[in-house]
Amino acid sequence: MKAMNAPRIDLYSDTHTKPTPAMRQAMAEAEVGDEQNFEDPTVNKLCAMVADLMGKEAAVFLPSGTMCNQIAFRVHCQPGDEIILDYFAHPINAESGGPSAVSMAQTRALHTTHGIYTADQVREAIRPSRRNAPRSRVLSVENTTNYGGGSIWPIEEIAAVTAVAKEHGMATHMDGARLLNAVVEGGTSAKEYGKYFDSLWIDLSKGLGCPIGGVLAGSVHFIDQAWRFKQQFGGAMRQAGIIAAAGVYALENNVERLAEDHENARDFSRAIAQIPGIKLIFNRCETNLVFFDVADSGLDAEEVDKRLRAHGVRIGAMGPTRMRAVTHLDISAEQLAEAAHILSDVVS
Repeated sequence: MKAMNAPRIDLYSDTHTKPTPAMRQAMAEAEVGDEQNFEDPTVNKLCAMVADLMGKEAAVFLPSGTMCNQIAFRVHCQPGDEIILDYFAHPINAESGGPSAVSMAQTRALHTTHGIYTADQVREAIRPSRRNAPRSRVLSVENTTNYGGGSIWPIEEIAAVTAVAKEHGMATHMDGARLLNAVVEGGTSAKEYGKYFDSLWIDLSKGLGCPIGGVLAGSVHFIDQAWRFKQQFGGAMRQAGIIAAAGVYALENNVERLAEDHENARDFSRAIAQIPGIKLIFNRCETNLVFFDVADSGLDAEEVDKRLRAHGVRIGAMGPTRMRAVTHLDISAEQLAEAAHILSDVVS
């Protein structure tokens, strides 16, 4: 595969953040031990911090957010069970068919505009209790919604959809890859969200700026089961405090600054909305994701991406003419203004 030079202004994803010097220092100085034996004090501290943040009894540190989702589904599901979630949800589109491969569970997709479905949609999707039908077992919510433009789930909608699930004996799970973006912008605490879910997690390697990891939270019984699958999937580690220290640092220093990313994204969306040939896909920019369409420019997303890269800018091509720009801690307001100017040049 041909190597490419790193862009000067990287708006492809908030997963492209790099640890700051202060975070690297915290990692270098981390106290460590064998995390499999619960002897790594830094891992233990991170898990306790996240459990408290979410209002849960316990948490487990995992290498990735994908593993957080897949372990949660494996705990909640039996072979042949069904997971209800949004059509564009990450487990359907970006986890290599994990639910079917790992849990032997199938997915039932709900079609939405912003990734936020309704209680009525859930009620209609739940299977009747028959021995020849799949069992509706898990309701999964993604907050914020990625393909929904970084939209935040209102807590009232959370309460409504999870109430329907609970009425039918289903487990509830939150994919909280960008949950703290929702918390900072919307004002609802992670603990308040956590009241409605049997399991939920946060990603450390997106807006929080860590190089790796996610933390999955739930009851003591749930986390005990999750640990079994962590071992089985090869996710157990040894002196993991070195990377857990990045998460501790991020939770102590990088949460409130997410508001800066949101404001930068709104400024960028307003700037590119003025460019002929560019059309914003969503009328609102709630957090750090900006989706736009380039069809009216006469170019496709791949060509725009190629032209941008020639100027040191990277924005993700998410479809034939659809693109996504993501703000994060490595991107300044000045860089975004420059990126908007370059985008205007390359589509004109």
